[in-house]
Amino acid sequence: MDRAAFTLILLGYFLISVSSAPVKKTENVDVYSFHINSTVTSRYATTTITSRVANKLNESQEILFEVKIPKNAFISKFRMIIDGTSYDGVVKEKAEAQQQYTQAVSRGQSAGLIKSVGRTLEEFKTSVAVAAFSKVTFELTYEELLKRRLGKYKLLINAQPMQTVTDFKIDVHIHEKTGISVLEVKGDLSSDDLTNAIKTTRADKDAWVTFYPTRAQQTKCKTCDENGLNGDLLITYDVERHNPNGEMMVSKGYFLHSFAPTDVSRIAKNVVFIIDQSGSMHGRKMEQTRLALLKILNDLSEDDHFGLITFDSRIDLWKRELLKATAANLEDAKAFVKRITDRGATDINAAVLEGVNMINRHPREGTASILILLTDGDPTSGETNKEKIIGNVKEAIGSKFPLYCLGFGYDVNFDFLTKMSLGNNGVARRIYEDSDADLQLQGFFDEVAVPLLTDIQLNYIGVSNLTQTSFNLYFNGSEILVSGQITDNSVESVTTEIIAISKGSKVTYRDTVTAKDVTDVQPEHEHFLERLWAYLTVKQLLDRLVLLKDPEKETAKNEALNLSLKYQFVTSLTSMVVTKPQEDQAEVADKPKEAEAPHRPPPQGQSSYSLARLLNTPSDDTEVSSSFDSDLPEITLLSVAPTQSAPAFRFLIPADGQHKPLCFEVALPYNLKLLQDSSSGFSMNGSVASNNGFHQIIIHYKTNHQLTINTYSISYHDGQDNVQFLWGQEPTQHAQEGIYLILRDNAFDVTMGNISVVILLHKKNGKVFLWPAIWQQPKGVTLSGILGKGNISYAEIQGSTSTLKIMDKEVMVSLADVTDYRFPSAPVVQCWVVPFEAVMN
Repeated sequence: MDRAAFTLILLGYFLISVSSAPVKKTENVDVYSFHINSTVTSRYATTTITSRVANKLNESQEILFEVKIPKNAFISKFRMIIDGTSYDGVVKEKAEAQQQYTQAVSRGQSAGLIKSVGRTLEEFKTSVAVAAFSKVTFELTYEELLKRRLGKYKLLINAQPMQTVTDFKIDVHIHEKTGISVLEVKGDLSSDDLTNAIKTTRADKDAWVTFYPTRAQQTKCKTCDENGLNGDLLITYDVERHNPNGEMMVSKGYFLHSFAPTDVSRIAKNVVFIIDQSGSMHGRKMEQTRLALLKILNDLSEDDHFGLITFDSRIDLWKRELLKATAANLEDAKAFVKRITDRGATDINAAVLEGVNMINRHPREGTASILILLTDGDPTSGETNKEKIIGNVKEAIGSKFPLYCLGFGYDVNFDFLTKMSLGNNGVARRIYEDSDADLQLQGFFDEVAVPLLTDIQLNYIGVSNLTQTSFNLYFNGSEILVSGQITDNSVESVTTEIIAISKGSKVTYRDTVTAKDVTDVQPEHEHFLERLWAYLTVKQLLDRLVLLKDPEKETAKNEALNLSLKYQFVTSLTSMVVTKPQEDQAEVADKPKEAEAPHRPPPQGQSSYSLARLLNTPSDDTEVSSSFDSDLPEITLLSVAPTQSAPAFRFLIPADGQHKPLCFEVALPYNLKLLQDSSSGFSMNGSVASNNGFHQIIIHYKTNHQLTINTYSISYHDGQDNVQFLWGQEPTQHAQEGIYLILRDNAFDVTMGNISVVILLHKKNGKVFLWPAIWQQPKGVTLSGILGKGNISYAEIQGSTSTLKIMDKEVMVSLADVTDYRFPSAPVVQCWVVPFEAVMN
């Protein structure tokens, strides 16, 4: 039997993805029915995807089930029905699921897979062997709470059955107690060719959307082909709001209070934009940032005050104080924005603290203050300890206003930004590197452009186990939701009190509502408020885990875990285990993190590795080299102009307090000693690939650790086990005592003891090569080698364009453009070319 197997495990930050040949999609597999049914009740959506497939062969074959679901959703049910027997997924604590998974892997069996795909979706994928001329039914259910943004709720449904289907249906039913004010159907599947396949029906409190395309229509939409439908149906809607105190719904001992007032005046805001202009922002990132800022400035109201800060290793201010958004000030600010260029390192700590100081220096009564940070990388200059930065920023802000962190691309440390923003009443949002990045930036600002209330506190009488009740800001077009339990069945009413600040004045909303159950909910969804409460509670607890410390962290983690298990949610603390019919095979599916980059398959021609092979023993076809080791003799390096017989590399050294770095040329022998620390036994050597970079880098640590990196793969050997990675696989982490290895998109982070280096994979003019970088010099360590020199200071001699003072000596220099391969974007920067001996003595 032609079987395709794949393995995945995700525990915390550790991810190894392994692929084999894809399951063949042939005419011998018939997806004869594909239904998606989604019910939305008071913003809470429960969606079930049911696929019925027949094996048309006269022999057993593997049948694939592959669907995409929203990232914000929790999978809560998965079932396979084969020959009348159901095989149900069971959600278990991750460690327990891991044990079952490991036992399955040791028998060479397969595992389920959930992975991120793009901005808004995750992919669930599994397969099962089906006997000749037999059928299988796959059924997946997921749940999500729709969030109101810019005045609309959005329900996203993806359909990709992988072939045309005779019985294809999408049914959506929306029920809102207060009534539906607006409804719109968008997305790839609402194109002209499919318009008559979509039907919408509306009543006072309900709306129905159906999508029943014919087989012929399933090949004619913009994103369709001979394999059938492949696209999204996006349903947007909003609700009527009759009560300024908010709407309360009660069902089966649980309640939901929604609060989105519109009868209040907008609050003038003080907003400071903190923009990363380090070298990694080179090219399209910088262009899109400038374009977005120019549009955002146009949207400021005249009573708003604003400031602009750009930073790399130094801080530049448009003005020292916040200025009113007058026409003249906006034009001057736009001119400043147009001059922003990429350069240097990344001092996030100093930049954010300057933004805080700017707001604190100019307090304005009755306004709302906001900090917005945009960055694409880690802190590499000034204070680089992330925990210290988080503490510094939290102490400076003092809960007075929110910090929103926008992470540009996948090189950014999104966990760091998330922790910093959540600790200061804000959120972190990823900006995807794409042609519409400027629109993403502008879209985020639109969400926070119109503050209506500050310091909102919601109080309740007669309820318990409440979700979050304190909120820093309420923006126009958003919504505040609070859910909880009514533990006393004799309670006939619930009293709500909302206290907030509007333009410097205290406002209070009070209401008393009946505690009677709603009566117009479908029986199969009668416990929706209980599940909504559990969903919202788990989401908020998982967010808090980022900020808490033990014992509070352990308490919150256990509470989130227990709720996830009770309601069978697949979260970051749980896994779903599915026992398959073939010899009791076990599959495990884990939920990916937002900080992870979307899955990218390995390049064609790369072989696959089983997890056992990756972790336990060196592979038979991978020999760990020991000839290129830390005993390489120290190289005498001279400043030699590049010639055909003596090519040269140009290395950069950051300069303290200076805009232009220093650079020096190194004549190239075949091997270079890049870095060494004799006290810890750390050494890093490189073999030259071309005039661009290295084709192999080998790192030794202590007596038994060796890391070999080439342009195809990475091999780590600790004296017993061998771990291998492939460039292009999903983000992966391996950790053991004192050693941390992290594979990201075209970058490999290595920490051994106190020393951290990054190996970057570059592709230029058809050539692929490596380049090592040290983004943070270790403290208390004496390093030698070409990269062993830390930041150096110099002074320009007045009146001279060809002489610098370096370490109290005047040195002849020249200006040159150099490609800075220390950063993924490889920006071209200007540097002072100096003799090797001037900086390496």
